[in-house]
Amino acid sequence: MVKIYRTEDNIISEIQSHIEGSWINMVTPSLEECVDISEQFNIDIDDLRAALDDEESSRIDLEDDYTLIIVDIPSAEMRNNRHSYTTIPLGIILTEETIITVCSEETAVLKIFIEQRVREFSTKKRMRFTYQILYNTCIVYQSLLRNIDRKRTEIEERINETQDEDLVDLHELESNLVYFATSLRANSMVLDRLTRYGKLRQYSEDRELLDDVIIENKQAIEMTQIYHDIINGTRELMSAVINNRLNNVMKYLAAITIVMSIPTIISGFYGMNVVSEGMPFANSFWGFAVITVITVIICIVALIVLKKRRML
Repeated sequence: MVKIYRTEDNIISEIQSHIEGSWINMVTPSLEECVDISEQFNIDIDDLRAALDDEESSRIDLEDDYTLIIVDIPSAEMRNNRHSYTTIPLGIILTEETIITVCSEETAVLKIFIEQRVREFSTKKRMRFTYQILYNTCIVYQSLLRNIDRKRTEIEERINETQDEDLVDLHELESNLVYFATSLRANSMVLDRLTRYGKLRQYSEDRELLDDVIIENKQAIEMTQIYHDIINGTRELMSAVINNRLNNVMKYLAAITIVMSIPTIISGFYGMNVVSEGMPFANSFWGFAVITVITVIICIVALIVLKKRRML
């Protein structure tokens, strides 16, 4: 799908054909659409379709007729029947006349521009538009990172009722952070190269925006590391709680075993093949009742002792 947009007086509108100063947004484009754009703007077809490869790494290439910028942006997906996050490439191609974006799916990073929720946004200012895309990418990362931390907090709040699903959810959150950390570091290298490329024409206000992007990207990296450390702490806490539960169960079972062994030992003595005259109460009519009462008393005393020793 290929759509073309252009801003006039800070109002964005969709147009039918390309003109100078427009924005071409390509979402899961077909091969025919890619070939058409490639021939129209003299762009290598491999560079145009690079962002459609999920394994493509962040980079920046300066060609004679265009500049290719590929960054990783966050994306939602279903993993292990759970809502999770991953990262996908976003291609930004700058030509002399227009800016072209290529992505394998619709993304909130670009949707905010289409919905005109960005101030001072113009498709004619290509470099500023590019930095605004990168800035919004960092903001989306930070927003999703806060969502991840909220989910971790929910798991931590019910830690006394930890289930197997909570452990899996915590693992998924940690996987999300690993994807984010890798992509943010790769994006950081692209931003660093943008500050050093003199070939890219930049105005002073564009450079200030680029500095803001770098700051926000560093903040996202720090948030990722902090939340990753917190999740590790939460996992250790959950492991300690589970181990403590197991210890309590084993202690309780050991106490019950001790109490239950008392009547077993006494009945074992009376079950031995010895002369009855040598066994207390063996020839008494009330012998069984007496032995039973004595056994119950001993068991009660054992329970009291174990209770005082906090075995129960």
